[in-house]
Amino acid sequence: MAGYTLVIGNKNYSSWSLRPWLLMRHAGIAFNEVRIPLRQPDTAARIREYSPTGRVPVLRAGALTVWDSLAIAEFLAERYPERVLWPKDANARAIARSASAEMHSGFQALRGRMPMHCRARLPGVGRNPEVLADIARITSLWRDCRARYGADGPFLFGGFSIADAMFAPVVLRFLTYEVELDAVCGSYCAATLALPSLRQWLDEALAETEVIAEYEP
Repeated sequence: MAGYTLVIGNKNYSSWSLRPWLLMRHAGIAFNEVRIPLRQPDTAARIREYSPTGRVPVLRAGALTVWDSLAIAEFLAERYPERVLWPKDANARAIARSASAEMHSGFQALRGRMPMHCRARLPGVGRNPEVLADIARITSLWRDCRARYGADGPFLFGGFSIADAMFAPVVLRFLTYEVELDAVCGSYCAATLALPSLRQWLDEALAETEVIAEYEP
């Protein structure tokens, strides 16, 4: 397989970019990184050089272009079965895919009212009934996955998987907005935040200087 190039947006703001970046870093899959700051005059043109949708993230694998976070994750799971990016157990794998798809398509209130912002601490900001319902559903899902499948490790299905990469931006949102968590969800967030790969992302996000006004409080 030819070398990989992963095209991402700002690390401070781009939750979708985080997902494949974290997955590849944690799994030890080498790639070249192209970071294109969002909402700049040349952003659209620069992204179009790589992405047919004009959005990030996008993965270049030789002549092949794969776009969308979940599609990239599935591509990598097929290419690297030895990395066990989905749970080995068929039932756990089905639930992990369901949880990942729910994250991919859902929780619009949380996304809109609590955008990812690694540099900020905004306790209490963004709460409304719809956001609280999203938080309740996410934490219920996490508790269920941990109870049913998490015996072999600290993540949703024991070992780190695509599902954890998909929910990593939510972990960062809960940190930024200081969402109150029960012991199970708090421990899960702590395990995710302790990942060296996520610590690297956060360090690099904190070093960024771009400011996108619409994502600021």
